[in-house]
Amino acid sequence: MPQSEPADARMRACGVAEVSGPVQSLRLPRPQSPGPGEILLDVLAAGVGAWDQLLASSKWDVGLRLPAALGVEGAGRVVAVGPDVTAPAVGDLVLAHSAPLPGHSGFWAEQALLRAADAAPLPEGLDPARAAALPINGLTACQALDWLDLSSGMHLLVTNGAGVTGALVLQLAVAAGVHVTATASPRSFDRLRGLGATDVIDYRRPAWPREVGRTFDAALAAAAGTAATAGELVRPGGRLCSITSDAPPASAELTSTDLYVRPDAETLAVLAGQLRDGVLDLPTEVLPLDEGPDAFDRSSRGLTSGTKLVLRVTGPASSDTMPT
Repeated sequence: MPQSEPADARMRACGVAEVSGPVQSLRLPRPQSPGPGEILLDVLAAGVGAWDQLLASSKWDVGLRLPAALGVEGAGRVVAVGPDVTAPAVGDLVLAHSAPLPGHSGFWAEQALLRAADAAPLPEGLDPARAAALPINGLTACQALDWLDLSSGMHLLVTNGAGVTGALVLQLAVAAGVHVTATASPRSFDRLRGLGATDVIDYRRPAWPREVGRTFDAALAAAAGTAATAGELVRPGGRLCSITSDAPPASAELTSTDLYVRPDAETLAVLAGQLRDGVLDLPTEVLPLDEGPDAFDRSSRGLTSGTKLVLRVTGPASSDTMPT
């Protein structure tokens, strides 16, 4: 008779069984032992974002082998390390954005294999679910601002300033002395002003580009379809960064780029400390892992209203909204 599979050989997960198939709860094999440069996590929480659509449709190749869990960011406890890994150590709590994924499956699961170099220490006092909300949006914000190369006193335009990434860009830029104008819907005006925006513009008004009344040293396009308009508002010699893959071609008057986030544990550690200390505002809604399909749907359809969705893999099974 064929030998039966051990009861703990499989784990709870949420992902896809085929390219562009429905997001669903899965039972997947547990990852293999970590190889050189790798660590194995017991995942505590994992972030949900629009990029998970790209994973599900294989438009962002992070090495998934289907069926596989989605998710390229999260927080958890290290339970095993590769033979050459000196840090982090077994038992450490970490957070990470990791891609490609050496285990060919993502963070929406009880365990995930990732590169040790991508993991940042979880600051004491920071809830893993709050930490899991941070990696991709936080790193995208930092990398965009690094590329834009702004100095104190300069003026920055951010489209979709109320989105998770846009609001983080706003906060980090203001902290560096940059004057930020953000586009948003009126319901977000008070929050963005509270975060330090110099001006907030209603993007729903067709004439908003003419109503801004100034040009900018740089622009960040954080809403699809806004990069060309934002670029027209940048002064000659300025810069435009798009995080929605729609940057206009660079010209003699405008330097432009499409930004694709990359892992950076050192920067992530700094951001995590700022989140723990209340320096950064990051609204977070935490859902149980089995609500992953609904979280994926809400994120894909833009129904999160600037709140980051997180799947709690272990712990309370009920939905909750965490303080910012």
